Amino acid sequence: MKEQDNPKSALHEKDGIPQPESFSVSAMAKVLTSRKVQPSAEELVKGILSGNISALSRAITLVESTNPSHLAKANDIISASLPHANQSVRIGITGVPGVGKSTFIEAFGKYLTGLGKKVAVLAVDPSSSISHGSILGDKTRMEELVKDPNAFIRPSASGETLGGVARKTRETIILCEAAGFDTIIIETVGVGQSETAVHSMVDFFLLLKIAGAGDELQGIKRGIMEMADAIVINKADGDNVAKAKLAKTEFNRALHLFPAKSSGWIPTVTTCSAYEKTGIDNVWQIISDYFSLVKGNKYFEEKRQSQSQYWMMETINEQLKNHFYQHPEIAALLEQNKKAVEENQLSPFAAAMQLLAKYFK
Repeated sequence: MKEQDNPKSALHEKDGIPQPESFSVSAMAKVLTSRKVQPSAEELVKGILSGNISALSRAITLVESTNPSHLAKANDIISASLPHANQSVRIGITGVPGVGKSTFIEAFGKYLTGLGKKVAVLAVDPSSSISHGSILGDKTRMEELVKDPNAFIRPSASGETLGGVARKTRETIILCEAAGFDTIIIETVGVGQSETAVHSMVDFFLLLKIAGAGDELQGIKRGIMEMADAIVINKADGDNVAKAKLAKTEFNRALHLFPAKSSGWIPTVTTCSAYEKTGIDNVWQIISDYFSLVKGNKYFEEKRQSQSQYWMMETINEQLKNHFYQHPEIAALLEQNKKAVEENQLSPFAAAMQLLAKYFK
């Protein structure tokens, strides 16, 4: 009788077992809560001084941030880290694309960690002028070094900074030094007419070259050659050994054409093979000899002081520029003057003077 009251088809679906939740509501709430809780500046500084890589990475992210709300916190972290910094050697490495900078830095970094040193690599990747994006593939290229517990690799996008050096690299150096890294390596985008900013934040400037690719003539340019403390001809292996030796002779001759350095150091040319890991020890010996000289004649301290003053002035210039463009009245007038310049109603120079006059009032 009951079956007649509730007739069911022969094809009806049986009641199944209720499925469990696909995720834990409590676990999700815990994750969301933890994401909202950001460590304080004091907590990050404590982590940095203890060598905590996660704290160091989060602090660098704050320093690199363009969010105005992060500026005060980043400044507090830098100020607290500053007394624990300046205990490292800073080495800038540059060279044309394809010279093997990443391969060299990995071989060089592994050699240094083998000596018991702690190495931080600040790799600056080129940003697209169209999309403003950056691949940031240095960790992929340095797959051995990135696994080394005594190494830290931080790729950053170069942005629009002159010389291919990330805008906040100077502050990042301080944080890495406070975290206990005694050797800081800065890899720049590549050699160009404006590739000089790295020279203002490092103690030793190393120029990587290759032989047999028409690179010798390109390398003998006064600006970049005058800044180099050492020229290392990479890829001196296989059939390229003879060409590398010839290039070494040519670069040595070129260096004699330049005036003596105020440090008293005579730039050196050497060859190496980052792929075969040969000649790396000689590169470090050259760098060690340089530091023995400049620390003995007090040039090391003088250069550090000069660089600090330079970056103070650069920071003032940067902040003034940012304040100018963020001023609401200037932003409105800027669009008007852009249109007037496009329509030839106003010269670019007169338009600029109007904007500056408005700003200073």
